[in-house]
Amino acid sequence: MSAENKITPRDKDYNQWYLDVIAAAQLADYAPVKGCMVIRPDGYAIWENIQRVLDGMFKDTGHQNAYFPLLIPESFFQKEAQHVEGFAPECAVVTHGGGQKLEEPLYLRPTSETIIWSMFRNWISSHRDLPLLINQWANVVRWEMRTRLFLRTTEFLWQEGHTAHASDAEAEEECRRMLEVYRVFAEEHMAIPVIPGRKSEKEKFAGALRTYSIEAMMQDGRALQAGTSHHLGQNFAKAFDVTYQDEKGQRQLVWATSWGVSTRLIGALIMAHSDDKGLVLPPRLSSRKIAIVPIPGKQADPALMVAEARRLADELGMGRAVVVDDRPNLSPGAKYHHWEQHGVPLRLELGPRDLEKHQVVLVRRDTGEKRSLSRAGLAEAVRQELEQMQRALFEKARAFRDARIHAVDSEEQFRKTIEEPGGFLRAHYCGDTACETRIQNETKATVRCIPLDAPEEKGRCPFCGKESQRRAIFAKAY
Repeated sequence: MSAENKITPRDKDYNQWYLDVIAAAQLADYAPVKGCMVIRPDGYAIWENIQRVLDGMFKDTGHQNAYFPLLIPESFFQKEAQHVEGFAPECAVVTHGGGQKLEEPLYLRPTSETIIWSMFRNWISSHRDLPLLINQWANVVRWEMRTRLFLRTTEFLWQEGHTAHASDAEAEEECRRMLEVYRVFAEEHMAIPVIPGRKSEKEKFAGALRTYSIEAMMQDGRALQAGTSHHLGQNFAKAFDVTYQDEKGQRQLVWATSWGVSTRLIGALIMAHSDDKGLVLPPRLSSRKIAIVPIPGKQADPALMVAEARRLADELGMGRAVVVDDRPNLSPGAKYHHWEQHGVPLRLELGPRDLEKHQVVLVRRDTGEKRSLSRAGLAEAVRQELEQMQRALFEKARAFRDARIHAVDSEEQFRKTIEEPGGFLRAHYCGDTACETRIQNETKATVRCIPLDAPEEKGRCPFCGKESQRRAIFAKAY
């Protein structure tokens, strides 16, 4: 999509708006392979920033990066019955290699628990080897029937943490710790408010004892699962015979966790913050934070204005985070449009009169606010503006979400509210999978999570009437 192409308004066609924003910002394209995507440089730059921040947070909590094979023997999946049952419909299988049929089919990694725990068996023998805290940055393949760029593709990028512990309590602590890492990242870097909570039995990860998630709200009121953390119990330790010798010399089964986020976070960023002009990115995850547009005017030498713009970029001292748009074939207005669609947080306009007054014109991407700033102390003023924008995006998203959380107590109220106005429904939940399935089939809403801070509150499920001890969050979701 060229800079001249228009973006479909959100209130006209939200799904098309989402695709238009991605195209206008040049984040990704559909690949020749159905269901796959090509992540373009500007899209991958966002993923690199996500990686950079999260990788530091993982290492600060004691985790180390490793890498495991993409190809996993079929026999490994057969070792954990719940796991293979949960992933079988999504698996891609290699049956031939080197021109010959393989003796054993190989699965393209949908997730790595099985192959990682086959290695943990060799790495763990004593309580001194625990905890073992491993993370992997990788690609995975899940055969999706209905795909959407970043949100759901056949192949996608992610990180998957896999840890081994000496006790149930230590594994549970790890699950909660990593969920908190995800919450902090979502709120402080993505500027997206989230609700941390426990998944229902129906929605938990295949083979897990418990699954926790952070749930975010997009601008159409739908939920997006922005990160998960799983307490896997001892299922994989049993399947792969992973034991350790405790301090008393007894052999014990190891306890496991896994946790992950993926490139769907880029989809979350787009849908949480962007507008009808194009992409809006929180400054902490934007690689290009400032675009400087020199404006020659009728009398000024264009080369002089470009040189002054470059001098201004040097004064800011932000390196590659600042781009000078010196393209001679585009008008200033076309450049403004381009950087708006690409989501650059701040634009600095520099014309002949600005040079005379020793000032620049600053434009905020999120609000469109425009004002003049003195060149004196500009570097610090720009940094403060970026932080103010970061906070403003979070506060705006939180106010939007909070206004769309509705407490409902009856089936009629539930059905009506999930359709209009939509959003997050706080409703009592009986915990019965059959009831949850009925709710999903009839309303398209699922239990997103049971919030960790949900107070005990006796009530009854609005659909089946069974007793409930607390409310869950229901929503239509991506």
